[in-house]
Amino acid sequence: MPCVFQYGIVLDAGSSHTSMYIYKWPADKQNGTGIVTQHSECDVKGGGISSYAGKPGSAAKSLEDCMEHALSKIPKSRQHQTPLCLGATAGMRLLNITSHTESARILKEVEQKLRSYPFLFKEAGILSGQAEGAYGWVTVNYLLENFVKYGFVGSWLSPGRSTIGALDLGGASTQITFQTSQKLEEPAKQMNLTLYGQTYTLYTQSFLCYGQDQFLRKLLAHLIQSQGSTTKVFNPCYPQLFNISLKLGEEVFDSPCTDKYRPVELDPQATVTVVGTGHYQQCVNNVTEIFSFSNCNYSMCSFDGVFQPRVTGSFMAFSAFYFTQIYMKTITSITVTSPNDVVEAAKLICNMTITELVKKTNASEKYMKNVCAMANFVQILLTKGYRFDEASFPSISFKKTAGGASVGWALGYMLDVSNEVPAEAFSVMKALPQGAWAAVIFLCIIFLFCALSHGMVIYMNR
Repeated sequence: MPCVFQYGIVLDAGSSHTSMYIYKWPADKQNGTGIVTQHSECDVKGGGISSYAGKPGSAAKSLEDCMEHALSKIPKSRQHQTPLCLGATAGMRLLNITSHTESARILKEVEQKLRSYPFLFKEAGILSGQAEGAYGWVTVNYLLENFVKYGFVGSWLSPGRSTIGALDLGGASTQITFQTSQKLEEPAKQMNLTLYGQTYTLYTQSFLCYGQDQFLRKLLAHLIQSQGSTTKVFNPCYPQLFNISLKLGEEVFDSPCTDKYRPVELDPQATVTVVGTGHYQQCVNNVTEIFSFSNCNYSMCSFDGVFQPRVTGSFMAFSAFYFTQIYMKTITSITVTSPNDVVEAAKLICNMTITELVKKTNASEKYMKNVCAMANFVQILLTKGYRFDEASFPSISFKKTAGGASVGWALGYMLDVSNEVPAEAFSVMKALPQGAWAAVIFLCIIFLFCALSHGMVIYMNR
């Protein structure tokens, strides 16, 4: 009899796009939590659900293709008990700030669409930054088998390993989460999670407006403000002589993250010409000014006055952290393992033309124009922000996947949800009931005894 599985669906509604993940786990559970693996994946076409503000029906419709994919991947007999959840992250957090009514409308619309499918709908809501960071940490440690691992005797075992920290860089926010025994001076940064019979105390912090897309907006807004011009600005983080025209509203100031830089008199339909100068040190200086390192009311802080204990142990950096370091390695052939590596790679990148960058990566100008800025942003965030130094930086590994699954918060979220899904009786995992197994074992022993006796008789006759 084949192993009986339960399934779960998580829609990761990020700021720039939505991804759907289908997970499965044996109906029996290990200490209350399902042993989860990734079953399938689907990328939703179009932007994140927050991009459909003011477009009724569009957010729900965008999910249809991937939901049909889920119907084809999950057995009909299991669909009615398959939990279905949508978690929206920083894009919807920002929309909720600017228009609570519109964010509520989108969530209601999406919920109605998801309820129309034969799955066990759980929720469609906005994930807090703290939860996003914690679930990312769960994913990382689960995939590395730091909670449980499959033993050679065919059972799940506790490996007794140390956990590692998680560094996530999305489109609109960034998260840092790690297990700590240090006393936290700000209790709100602490989160306790129980998985596989163990309780873990975490430090977790999410920084809204410090994701890749929002950081790049803030950098442009900062340059416009500091240079006092809304028609033409020079960007030391763009490749030399590269220039582009951007709409002041849609592409720069239509975000809560750029409010403090917004000019008093602004025509959102007007365009600004941004000219690249490709200057490493000036780029570093402007990127550093996006952060605030001066005010701290605790014994130690990361940035913007936020308490953070000393980083300890190993870390995995994923999402935009991973893609940034891959570009750096592809362009410069430098493998980033220390703060100095990041500096040397960034210097080389910031000195290249857009033509050279495109040729080395086969990527479009859309992405290559921002590589210098992102290299310096990652450098400042990790070293001056999170305080990784020459000793601790080598403990960071940059990954996109691990153990055959995508690294992000969705798997950790499903592990938490699976804690709430009832386990079936263990007997469904076996081909025979317990009494039958005992009879089979007894017969095997009798058969083995008879075979040995028969063999001994033949040997003696010879």
